[in-house]
Amino acid sequence: MRAAFIDATTALLDDDPRTALVLADISASQFAPANTRHPERVLNVGIREQLMIGVAGGLALTGLRPIAHSYATFLVDRTYEQIKLDLDHQGVGAVLVSIGASYDGSREGRTHQSPGDVALFDTLVGGWTVRVPGHPDEVAPLLRAAATTDDPVYLRLGEQRNAQAYPDADRLRVLRRGGAGAPLVVAVGPMLDPTLAAVEGLDVTVAYTHTPRPFDAAGLRALAGTDVVLVEPYLAGTSSAVVGRALADVPHRLLTLGVGRADLRRYGDPADHARWHGLDAEGLRRSLDAFLGSVRR
Repeated sequence: MRAAFIDATTALLDDDPRTALVLADISASQFAPANTRHPERVLNVGIREQLMIGVAGGLALTGLRPIAHSYATFLVDRTYEQIKLDLDHQGVGAVLVSIGASYDGSREGRTHQSPGDVALFDTLVGGWTVRVPGHPDEVAPLLRAAATTDDPVYLRLGEQRNAQAYPDADRLRVLRRGGAGAPLVVAVGPMLDPTLAAVEGLDVTVAYTHTPRPFDAAGLRALAGTDVVLVEPYLAGTSSAVVGRALADVPHRLLTLGVGRADLRRYGDPADHARWHGLDAEGLRRSLDAFLGSVRR
């Protein structure tokens, strides 16, 4: 996904004089050719992530469309106040593109883990669009769409990927349909493939989206039965309030699966963390069986 982002951003810089890129050292070497061609619109502020967001806000005020990029933990967690003030409070937008996801950098320790990034955007008032692609081929269309607007957009990239791309899944896209009234399982971004493996043999409907914000409330209402399961690649329960509002007048049960709230204080690799948080296929199946009981096809 990172390579797809670099290629798509380089093309935007070449084709659209409104596009600007602000870096804080991360990926600077990969963007060196673009920097040579467009030194006035490719800016590397060094390891100063808060300044990166401030510069992006200033560029947006001049009419440019800034893209700011780093690891999620540095781009969002570390710069939250600047996002709140220099973008949200100023009423300007930018495209924030992260890598690292919740625990891609787990070998580096907690400093490189960011399971709470999407939850932070929910505290802002600017109406952020959040995109979480599940395949590299979804990245470029989402980035190009974001570059054509002035809206605030967060594009969350990671190493985990699904086998197939669904670029049009900004709304809930049904990929597996159960019987009438079957439980609905919503998989966000790269959680699709482990979810499909986990529901093998169960009478459930599976829907996919790469756009958890704005959440497809109308699609959810059309598909939801009594039981709804939400599988997200970040902090468990991040979208529970959104789902609750969408189904406020519909009797339902909700199970939210994602990264647990406990700090594991462990290194390991991403597969280890997926297993420890119950986000591999086996862990998801255990949670589904406990919640749904003996639902079978």
